[in-house]
Amino acid sequence: MMRLFSKSKFFLLSVGLLLIFIIFILFWFLFVPPSGTTLTKTVFIKKGSPLKRVSEVLEQEGIIRNRHFFVLLTAILGKKTKIKAGEYDLHTQMLPLEVLDALVKGQAKQHLVTIPEGYTLSQIAQLLEDLNLVEKKGLLQKTSSPAFINVLGLSEVAGTTLEGYLFPDTYHVFREMDPEEVIQMMVHQFKKVFGPDLVRRAAELGISEKEAVILASIIEKETSLPEEKPLISAVFHNRLKRNIPLQSDPTVIYGIKDFDGNLTKEHLLRHTPYNTYVAVGLPPTPICNPGKESLLAALHPAPVPYLYFVSKNDGSHYFSSEIEDHNRAVWKYQKFQRKNNLTKK
Repeated sequence: MMRLFSKSKFFLLSVGLLLIFIIFILFWFLFVPPSGTTLTKTVFIKKGSPLKRVSEVLEQEGIIRNRHFFVLLTAILGKKTKIKAGEYDLHTQMLPLEVLDALVKGQAKQHLVTIPEGYTLSQIAQLLEDLNLVEKKGLLQKTSSPAFINVLGLSEVAGTTLEGYLFPDTYHVFREMDPEEVIQMMVHQFKKVFGPDLVRRAAELGISEKEAVILASIIEKETSLPEEKPLISAVFHNRLKRNIPLQSDPTVIYGIKDFDGNLTKEHLLRHTPYNTYVAVGLPPTPICNPGKESLLAALHPAPVPYLYFVSKNDGSHYFSSEIEDHNRAVWKYQKFQRKNNLTKK
């Protein structure tokens, strides 16, 4: 009887010690930071990474003490599939629950990215890929997805592509961000700029929202000078009213696949939907993503009779209303200067 009692006492004591040990381990894991000093580590969670791999990375970086306990904790709390991909700035004095909370909430490191005015969809996608933020292929696929364009409420305006509707601005973007989220941010900004006032103004001019964006994209590519944008706009408005081809080099270039930088006479004679030398009217889509000044200029052309402009080779242009005056300007600023440059060589 005594021996039986001793065995029971020993068993209870063992269980008690085991429980104390487990409680101590849990307390140690949950409430004692992995390090006595604060070291910030950048941890990258790739999209689709399993919880086991995530916990291994956290342990290797010293953010958690034990990857097995972290997996168990995440599973018990039902957060196993809720960890979001991204780049995180975590430190070695964070507790496991704080780490898990940051990963579940997606408190990823944000990067300030400036999209320049006049960038095409392809250039925007390439920029984001070069910064290791968003895959180019995935973003471009979404910008030409009819279903996604419809979700954005642009199917009747944008047509088959979002070219022209990713507004150039500075955005907060994080690594492994879904392409849809990036596009939605830019489209949202476009809609803020191209609001009811500009929609009404387009109606007053007798043009659609799409036509206004197409025209703004051409203006964007023709000049970077704010003071010239309304003048360029006036030239194109005047030509459209008179059924004169726009004769815009940037539209021709947009329609050339793998353009090498050398615009030739052959290019200007080739029939494409974007060759405004051989076709009257606007091209079928925007040729880039215009900024606010170009959008405003497209809908507020200067009250001038200009029909022509030519580059002065200093970033500005010479404008004229008569073909004779324009031809003289072409000779002065283009042909004569080119001849002088060749002579100097």
